[in-house]
Amino acid sequence: MPRSGSGVCVSRSPRYARLMTHSIIPMGAALLCISACVTPVPALPDSLTLPGDYSLVWADEFEQDGLPEDQNWAYDTQRNTAGWWNDELQYYGAAREKNARVEDGRLIIEAHNEPVPIERFPDTGGQSYTSARLFTKGKATWQYGYFEVRAKLPCGRGLWPAIWTLPEGDLNWPDDGEIDIMEYVGWDKDRFHATVHTRDNNHTLGTQFGASYTSPTACSGYHTHSLLWTEDEILVAVDGEPYFHYPKGNKGYGEWPFDRPHYLLLNLAIGGWGGQDGIDPDAFPARMEIDYVRIYQKLDGS
Repeated sequence: MPRSGSGVCVSRSPRYARLMTHSIIPMGAALLCISACVTPVPALPDSLTLPGDYSLVWADEFEQDGLPEDQNWAYDTQRNTAGWWNDELQYYGAAREKNARVEDGRLIIEAHNEPVPIERFPDTGGQSYTSARLFTKGKATWQYGYFEVRAKLPCGRGLWPAIWTLPEGDLNWPDDGEIDIMEYVGWDKDRFHATVHTRDNNHTLGTQFGASYTSPTACSGYHTHSLLWTEDEILVAVDGEPYFHYPKGNKGYGEWPFDRPHYLLLNLAIGGWGGQDGIDPDAFPARMEIDYVRIYQKLDGS
């Protein structure tokens, strides 16, 4: 599959600026480019596959229809009343099959354009969209490993599905780190995005590190999103093809807080970065489908 153009600096907006390259340079520097700035591209391996010394430690193959297995997944609803960050417009349901269910061997996260009245949803924030945000917080966490998620994303302007991780414990964002294995925004329909956020490099400063992968079937076919996270590097691939590399090198905590356990999140947001060019009412209902989630680690847990 084709990749996005290496070394070309592209900005979108001050709030949701993204570096659409394989060059690992902060977005603040990218904004200094007048037309295009060509920089050395970090070496990437030709492919990313499961390392031979890793073993499966956690998985969900979504084999039982109904609500997602509660021993694996919980529902993040904490910001429903106050409203979600990034100007997102959705209400996240909890144990609501309309928004999250397993059917035919897949996890379905489904967003709807529907009112959220207080008579039916006591924690409503007055939203007009419903969706789901599942995570393994309180269920399972991992420090380092090989993460693999096979998913099919919905097409549609205004949608913002994501596969990502956050650290366990009391979170001080962005200081404690965030790994975005995959983000997709419906108005940019042919791209996947991988990003890391830290205290010194994050989207509120416009200095996050990220890269994109171009595919003509980004929102119409199944793709396997992989993360290899070790004590030395973060490497992200689509269908085995690496496109984002973030090495630790000599980075301090402000740039590398990634030495603590993280939990996994799967969600389909409405608005925010995905709604930068508005929301298409014909995009609903919108379904994010996950075929499986598999996590591997070395036998020593690293």
